Amino acid sequence: MARAPRSKPLRDVADLTKAQAKVEHMRLSLEIEGHNERYYQDDAPTVTDAEYDALRERFNALEERFPEFVDAESPSQKVGAAPSRRFRKIRHSLPMLSLDKAYKDDDVRDFEDRVVRFLRPNEPTLDFCAEPKIDGLSMSLRYEGGELVTAATRGDGAVGEDVTANIRTLEDVPQKLKGRNVPDICEVRGEVYMTKRAFLALNERQEAAGDTIFANPRNSAAGSVRQKDPRITASRPLGFFAYSWGELSDSPPITTQTGMLHWFEDIGFETNPLTKRCHSVDELLAFYHQIEEQRAKLDYDIDGVVYKINRIAWQEQLGFASGMPRWAIAHKFPAEQAITVLRDIEIQVGRTGSFTPVGKLEPVGVGGVIVQNVTLHNEDYIRGIGGDGEPLREGRDIRIGDTVVIQRAGDVIPQVVDVLIDKRPKGAKEYHFPKKCPCPLHTDVIREETATGEEGSRLRCSGEFACPYQRIEHLKLFVSRKAFDIDGLGEKQLEHFFEEGWVKEPADIFTLHQRNTKLRLEKVEGYGETSVRNLFAAIEARREIGLERFINALGIRQVGETTALALARGYSSWAAFHEACFKVAKRDEEAIAEMDALDQIGETVIKSIADYFSESHNRRVVERLTQQVSVLDAEKPKSNSAVSGKTVVFTGSLEKMTRDQAKVTAERLGAKVSGSVSKKTDLVVAGPGAGSKLKDATKHGVKVLTEDEWLTLIGE
Repeated sequence: MARAPRSKPLRDVADLTKAQAKVEHMRLSLEIEGHNERYYQDDAPTVTDAEYDALRERFNALEERFPEFVDAESPSQKVGAAPSRRFRKIRHSLPMLSLDKAYKDDDVRDFEDRVVRFLRPNEPTLDFCAEPKIDGLSMSLRYEGGELVTAATRGDGAVGEDVTANIRTLEDVPQKLKGRNVPDICEVRGEVYMTKRAFLALNERQEAAGDTIFANPRNSAAGSVRQKDPRITASRPLGFFAYSWGELSDSPPITTQTGMLHWFEDIGFETNPLTKRCHSVDELLAFYHQIEEQRAKLDYDIDGVVYKINRIAWQEQLGFASGMPRWAIAHKFPAEQAITVLRDIEIQVGRTGSFTPVGKLEPVGVGGVIVQNVTLHNEDYIRGIGGDGEPLREGRDIRIGDTVVIQRAGDVIPQVVDVLIDKRPKGAKEYHFPKKCPCPLHTDVIREETATGEEGSRLRCSGEFACPYQRIEHLKLFVSRKAFDIDGLGEKQLEHFFEEGWVKEPADIFTLHQRNTKLRLEKVEGYGETSVRNLFAAIEARREIGLERFINALGIRQVGETTALALARGYSSWAAFHEACFKVAKRDEEAIAEMDALDQIGETVIKSIADYFSESHNRRVVERLTQQVSVLDAEKPKSNSAVSGKTVVFTGSLEKMTRDQAKVTAERLGAKVSGSVSKKTDLVVAGPGAGSKLKDATKHGVKVLTEDEWLTLIGE
């Protein structure tokens, strides 16, 4: 899914001046409000739960140090987001508040200590109600005279959206409450959710229809409830667990949280069957870790466990602080880890033909996303001896059927970080790599070489660009942001065009327009006349391209963005580079020596270029492409600018240019841009959020500039 730029590591709040803190407070407020709208209104979050929580923690720390920053509009004083304008608003008779969060076992012990201190001199012996924290859409159901009259989302906690017509379609929501002693006004609160099985099936249907693909069951449940047409809601299998209450005109004669849950069942609701009464913090934590292990086997997504003081009288005595109940806390699972079962291992073939084993998992929620696949790196990693990833603990290989701990960090594909050997079933199978490529050519599998020419740990298909897997991956690279950057031609469209035989190689992209009388792209699902017109305009805009981008787009093994730039600067023009490649392919010693003399170009890169241009298919692909596009000469770096010959590091958030723009500008002016700070660094340009690199600059005595000072220095 699309993601917003992540917040960068920042200096400690204690190190900020009041003016700096004020600016950051305003920035974080806007960022958090935006995330709230995307999560609560659009059901399309752009950051993980962990990233959002980190923003809130930082924001709260700023307000704790500078309480004068707090006002009624602060995100800390609100719950969720304002209700969408698509629905009528309903004001809750009692606010729907969020819960404080615990991330470590010690946080739970601190929660108990706070409760005990507050309840003195009662010297209470506490018991708790512990229940899985369902990752769904909070809902308040109001009954009058036993009849359902309204259903409202949480919204901003005070006002929610009227989704009554849609909620009436849920089987788990009774239209009329059971029993004779139901209060005249009875407000039941709980969570609307979608099972994982239903979520995966829904996404398959959505993809087939070209509609929105949901990131997780929570988004799909929320999106289903927020339909203008209740028939769409009715077509999607949604459940509802009751767990709390709002306004009651007459409270039932029940004294505990667990007792109220049983009463909910008596009047017609489903409650979570895993809910448990615990008598100590140790029991709570044991329950938490037990639920964490069961998580992957549950057919609904959970992201933690909620603990509540069981006695209702004590809940009322404890009350609320900062808009949160003192008597409850949500113990979140580690946002980026989960336990699940490895069901199978399949091979993916990449752009260069390299084999990546992918583990097929029992679906599990990790960091706000349902994960079904996990990278297993390579053969060595599966055998438990390292490879591309961090090696597992000694003696731990990975077998089909194993219970594994997986980890997801940001946009990185999840990976296995541990195998629970004590849970290994007797039938767990060792995995053996195929000897033939799974592509239709069934070509031999060979072992890759490393950048130093040594035998690597990764296997690959020897079919090169005749292999259809490699061809489609090459096309994806060709249109990517660092290559031709063709807007409107993403992976999904490319795969469809490739399967239809419309685009088999890069040159075909530039003939789509003239062939469209026959192809009729505007009739393709997901396209229309406007989008097709925009696509053709984007393609035309790329008929001229810089030499470094063109070289990168060719997909030569070992030649990425940085190497392509070095080659472009070394040869200046496509004609010169093209001629050199032909000579290198023919093993011309003088041409090889000339290329080897270029900065950042070595033996492995030269061999890859020779292999590429030795292959007749590649040469024909390149020739047809150059008939469609013009390759611009590389711009020579300046040798007389204020930063010529200097090594520059950019860190923090740049506000007047992107990081890519800053890098290109610096290199155009003759500077070398590095990703790390050392004694050899000349300048560090630091924006808001500069972290460890700024500390390294201080440590090495490197000059630090603000973004404005950098722009003044380079005269822009």
